[in-house]
Amino acid sequence: MNALAAAFERAAAEDRAVLVGYLPAGFPSVAGGIAALRAMVSAGVDVVEVGLPYSDPLIDGPTIQDAVDRALAGGVRIADVLRTVEAVAAEGVPALVMTYWNPLEQYGAERFAADLAAAGGAGSITPDLTPEEAGPWLEACRSHRLDPVFLVAPSSTDARIAQIAEVSRGFVYAASTMGVTGTRDQVSDRAPDLVARVRAVTKTPVGVGLGVSNGDQAARVAAYADAVIVGSAFVRRVLDSPDDLTPLTELTADLARGVRHRG
Repeated sequence: MNALAAAFERAAAEDRAVLVGYLPAGFPSVAGGIAALRAMVSAGVDVVEVGLPYSDPLIDGPTIQDAVDRALAGGVRIADVLRTVEAVAAEGVPALVMTYWNPLEQYGAERFAADLAAAGGAGSITPDLTPEEAGPWLEACRSHRLDPVFLVAPSSTDARIAQIAEVSRGFVYAASTMGVTGTRDQVSDRAPDLVARVRAVTKTPVGVGLGVSNGDQAARVAAYADAVIVGSAFVRRVLDSPDDLTPLTELTADLARGVRHRG
């Protein structure tokens, strides 16, 4: 059993959801980002998404765009992303790379998969990669025992959901809204139906992201999803307090309590 599957199995045995936390590599610096992710893990994050900074982030809202821009301005490179993955994996939790397809394609799918596996990475999330165009990446993931995670949205047809679920490993990422990332007052009421539609065609776990920003929201999502995915709320804490990890760990602890209450 790989690390990602083991994380979901442990959470299921505890009758709770998995908490997935995102930060882009190189933000607020490479070392600062590693320290922040380690703090998140210590405070209760089960799976880490390490963002690969990219200049054209299609689904990212202003908060994550700001962080990514700062990372790029700081000169972050793919080597720094892999270094971050290695540091997170050493903490004993699965580390996924969240990346758009263009930088991965430019680096080389086989090369990236090999380097990600060597760093201890568990897989990747590729929000703009479609199953029809994913052949080289899927083959590279199979060769290096990585989990490729794909996204479904409320607008996805049942046929499309089945197609995406067939190629996803680890979990299926259910985007709760049609908009970009960002914290919201409430998670979309379309998310439970989307999770049900995914579960109708696969036994692969389903994680819900886009909009979760506190423990109460996490508990509501955990009531129907296998994983609660949080990004912008974590990024906002680091933007507001880049030299103080206390707000970040407090948020993580709140979210970790939420996924255990399944409200």
